[in-house]
Amino acid sequence: MNKYFLLVALLFVFGCSSEEDTGLKFTEKGRDVPAFNADSAYHFVQQQVDFGPRVPNSEAHRQALNYFEQKFLTYAGSNAVYIQRFEAEGYDESLELANVIAAFNTTAPDRIMLSAHWDSRPRADEDTSRKDEGILGADDGGSGVAVLLELARIFKDNPPPIGVDIVLFDGEDYGRSGSLEKYFLGSRHWSQFPPVPGYSPRFGILLDMVGSENARFPKEQYSMSYAPNLVQEVWSIAAEKGRDDLFLDEQGAAVADDHIIVYEQARIPIINIINHRRTPNGGAEFGPYWHTHDDNMDIISRETMGAVGDVLLELIYNRL
Repeated sequence: MNKYFLLVALLFVFGCSSEEDTGLKFTEKGRDVPAFNADSAYHFVQQQVDFGPRVPNSEAHRQALNYFEQKFLTYAGSNAVYIQRFEAEGYDESLELANVIAAFNTTAPDRIMLSAHWDSRPRADEDTSRKDEGILGADDGGSGVAVLLELARIFKDNPPPIGVDIVLFDGEDYGRSGSLEKYFLGSRHWSQFPPVPGYSPRFGILLDMVGSENARFPKEQYSMSYAPNLVQEVWSIAAEKGRDDLFLDEQGAAVADDHIIVYEQARIPIINIINHRRTPNGGAEFGPYWHTHDDNMDIISRETMGAVGDVLLELIYNRL
């Protein structure tokens, strides 16, 4: 059987739940929780950066896509990986894009979704020079993908107690400042043309910029609207682990990101773990490296990624 149709069959049968009963209740289960390897996650960031800026239509973009596919085939198996290829109109070009999807514990009826974007920005518009060149995106794109790759590696040897679907969105950061029209291209396509019709996981978690030094994760406003119980559980786990210095118990800004598309179009309750600060006027402020060429390996922290990974593993293995 074609591996795509097998994946669709498995996820359609086992991945649906009612929108009204999203199951956002959590209790400790007393299960063993595998360890997150921050060195491995750091290596996954380095691998992406080594390709160069993963800008749509570039050779680095093609190499990265092949890398993700091969990694997920190794971790999830040939019948549980699907590359959702599609075209989108850019500003003066046609873009060849692809979302990467991998499923774990495909026979589990109860499922969650973990996501990040894998492209990097085609312009350094916040920099003082080389503004028209693509950025490496070590944190903005690379770190979220790296955490998910490390989770996938862990899932291979420690099958999660529930179904977990990882989705890497393409084309999130293509747009120009001042307009959201050309942002979130991958999540728009995934939501409008779902590979699995009727797909309805219990919840989703989006990771964006989760790997830098001095990162801070306040409670992003859309997340608090879409899935407040999930936000509270994730931040409570972080506090229990002594990481309330990273997961701040304070209101964040309303950040436009892939999770808005996923919620508004696919109706999946989803939260965004994203490094930002809420300004006095309520806006979002990101790190000084954001959308500049300083978004490279120099600002990546094993400790930050390790903390995020530890929190997610506790949630997945011991609270669901």
